[in-house]
Amino acid sequence: MNKTILITGASSGIGKATALLFQARGWNVIATMRQPGTDTELAALDRVLVSRLDVTDLASIGQAVQQGIDRFGRIDVLLNNAGYGAYGTLESFSREGILRQFNTNVIGLLDVTRAVLPHFRTQQNGLVINISSIGGKMTFPLGSLYHGTKFAVEGISESLSYELGAIGCRVKIVEPGAIATDFTGRSFDFSNDESLAEYQPMVGTVMAGMPALFDQASPATVVAGVIYEAATDDSDQLRYTAGEDARVIIANRHASDDAAFIAAMKTQFGI
Repeated sequence: MNKTILITGASSGIGKATALLFQARGWNVIATMRQPGTDTELAALDRVLVSRLDVTDLASIGQAVQQGIDRFGRIDVLLNNAGYGAYGTLESFSREGILRQFNTNVIGLLDVTRAVLPHFRTQQNGLVINISSIGGKMTFPLGSLYHGTKFAVEGISESLSYELGAIGCRVKIVEPGAIATDFTGRSFDFSNDESLAEYQPMVGTVMAGMPALFDQASPATVVAGVIYEAATDDSDQLRYTAGEDARVIIANRHASDDAAFIAAMKTQFGI
């Protein structure tokens, strides 16, 4: 029997690349997205169910999970991929903007996981793969909201691995570096209030330096390959890096104390 993966945020980037890879490797794929009507590629493939799922809409989560089980009989892997990056000074964000970031990247991940866990518990088997980021292990300036969510994903995933072990299930974390997706476009929410004059020199310098981080960006297919490895290697490995820059940056963070790492980051961005 073909195994089945449910993917959130499958309309583009890492989610879509992963859906295409798993389908090509013989898996059933429940490719979920907020606006399934915009998909013209995945729905045409065999063994792919395109379903509406907005991680901030509980009803859509339950419906998508049930549709997937009805279509394929079971779910073997959940990939929590949906998310976006909110960057900017904390003072410039509205409370609504703060809630949107955490509701999407953290609460949404928890709600989708909770919707799948009863199924996993019944079959006493299942794997949750959460997309974190190098931004879950270190920080860039102006990313307090985004990094806050990814640090949360790291802690949630590590702790959840204990309890899911009791029901025969596992949790894994994939930590991409810079990826050539629309993260800096549609999936990037930048907020700046120019009336907050004290911040503006740093905002200008940091945002001017950001594009350089994506000069060596890996294609989304690199992350999809790491996700496939995590889903199929039958190991208890918890964390996987994706992209050469991710390996280098995380190694540097582990090798440095806080003062040295932050000083190097300030030098890199000229702040």
